[in-house]
Amino acid sequence: MRAKEITITLNSLIEAQIPVFIWGSPGIGKSSIVKQIAKDKNLEFVDLRLSLLDPTDLKGIPFFDKDNNQALWASPNFLPKKPNSKGILFLDEINTAPPSVQASAYQLILDRKVGDYELPSGWSIVSAGNNESDRGVVYRMPPPLSNRFVHLNMEVSFEDWKIWAYKNSIDSSIISFLHYDSEKLFVFDPTKNEKSFPTPRSWEYVDKILLSKLDNSLLLETVSGAVGNESAIAFIAFRKVMNRLPNIDNILEGKEVEVEHNSQILFALIAGIISSLKNNSSKIKIDNTLRFSLSLPKEFSVMLVKDMQQNSINVESSSFWNSWVDEFAYLLS
Repeated sequence: MRAKEITITLNSLIEAQIPVFIWGSPGIGKSSIVKQIAKDKNLEFVDLRLSLLDPTDLKGIPFFDKDNNQALWASPNFLPKKPNSKGILFLDEINTAPPSVQASAYQLILDRKVGDYELPSGWSIVSAGNNESDRGVVYRMPPPLSNRFVHLNMEVSFEDWKIWAYKNSIDSSIISFLHYDSEKLFVFDPTKNEKSFPTPRSWEYVDKILLSKLDNSLLLETVSGAVGNESAIAFIAFRKVMNRLPNIDNILEGKEVEVEHNSQILFALIAGIISSLKNNSSKIKIDNTLRFSLSLPKEFSVMLVKDMQQNSINVESSSFWNSWVDEFAYLLS
């Protein structure tokens, strides 16, 4: 399932309080999706790593209640306790925990309680983990635990990532580069012992590297440390193309500009225009952008308009919309 489909499904299953397990390769955004859902729904969020716990940690520490002459369990403070609270208990990387620790989670996941502790009624349980085929440090999930979840398999989608990237103001050079070569969004071979490789998470690191204003002489080696040498070389070379872009502000102001009809430049130009419109999408700027799009190669004109629509830029309100539709509508299917 794509990230968008995972999000829609998770929203429904969380509302129904059905335990969910999200499977996927490392770095593709599994935990980010769950955190975003909690934020959007204004829910508390507890990220619990079972791999860091001992088998008895979930149940708590026993102590003797002399008044009632019986043993009680002091539940751990990392579990939610407020009766009227609402949230998501996220058991991330649950399959990296040893089987004995996974077994201690059986009752919590199915019965919503363990020992003397009971999960408040407003909380839902979501888990995530890497695929066993990815050769990470994972343990095979025992059938009794596996049967306690609805299992969703997450795949990488550039289109879904692109929407997220624009929404989170990822550097336009990264968006345009991956638009140009979307296969470099995620390149993971579990048979290779590589320290760094491209994933949605590592490209977010590249965005932060660029924001750090690191000296250009160190940029290639540092970006290589995030996404691997091959992708870093291609990305740095692509960034040099951006020096040949026309002034985007001139385009949005309706001024005449010359544009090289080079695919790398056009990909970069579209990403730059969308990023600018995300900051200010006044009607005059939308009009000027749509008028400018009529001068682009047809496939790039359609790409620009589709990206505007995906980012909730009201292109249909433009006075140039009907003219654009008359010329390009047949390419929208």
